[in-house]
Amino acid sequence: MTINCKGQLIDLNTPKVMGILNVTPNSFFDGGKYKEKNTLLLQVAKMLTDGATFIDIGAYSSKPNAEFVSEQEEISRIVPVVELILKHFPETLLSIDTFRSQVAKICIESGAAIINDISAGKLDVKMLETVAHYNVPYIMMHMKGTPQTMQSLTQYNDIVKEMLFYFSERVNQARSLGINNLIVDPGFGFAKTLEQNFEVLQKLDLFQMLELPLLTGVSRKSMIYKTLENSPEEALNGTTVLNTMALTKGAKILRVHDVKEAVETVKLWNKLNS
Repeated sequence: MTINCKGQLIDLNTPKVMGILNVTPNSFFDGGKYKEKNTLLLQVAKMLTDGATFIDIGAYSSKPNAEFVSEQEEISRIVPVVELILKHFPETLLSIDTFRSQVAKICIESGAAIINDISAGKLDVKMLETVAHYNVPYIMMHMKGTPQTMQSLTQYNDIVKEMLFYFSERVNQARSLGINNLIVDPGFGFAKTLEQNFEVLQKLDLFQMLELPLLTGVSRKSMIYKTLENSPEEALNGTTVLNTMALTKGAKILRVHDVKEAVETVKLWNKLNS
């Protein structure tokens, strides 16, 4: 199971780690931490040294009820960061967390390698054709509504069955346009209650029937800190536990704030299964 990033084949038979770099002022855990160039570059260097295969940059917070950010504001936040990172770390495989095709286009042209879309192309009708045109890997996440409305859209008869139907439809649409490097993300915390998040994690192995790499992003999320009655800052141990469970159920990419701990988790999981 491989994906092609800028001509480089990434073997996902051994799970990989994607480090999160938020350049938003309001992300739930690290909002506003990386405004200064030096601080941002030090964090990227740390994640790469700790073993991240990918760095995922987001400039539009998608936490529940996040405020709207204009397309121009998103571009002005993210493009200089892409250019800065690739100037200092030119081999970095950058993933761009956006649902807007114009943001995706400009970032790919600036050197980004992957598009990570929380809406799987549903919030911008031009997204899939943009990804197809540039022939980059595409992460499609499950979500209903928008970040502003998703938490009111948690009604399902059978959540996993409905999610599998959703992905089947989106994958068919993407493949009809020639997109072959596809990754699916169940979207923990997006249009899902705490109980639904755990049900999806419990049944995560069912998503392997899609025969596509599976990315999971549970890092420091409310499903952890609300269950443990602590805070995002205290949720690293819980993140490691759920990342381990995700690996046992087929996850190929762990999207995390804490790269070192996730890489260690993968190493131990690999040793156990070798």
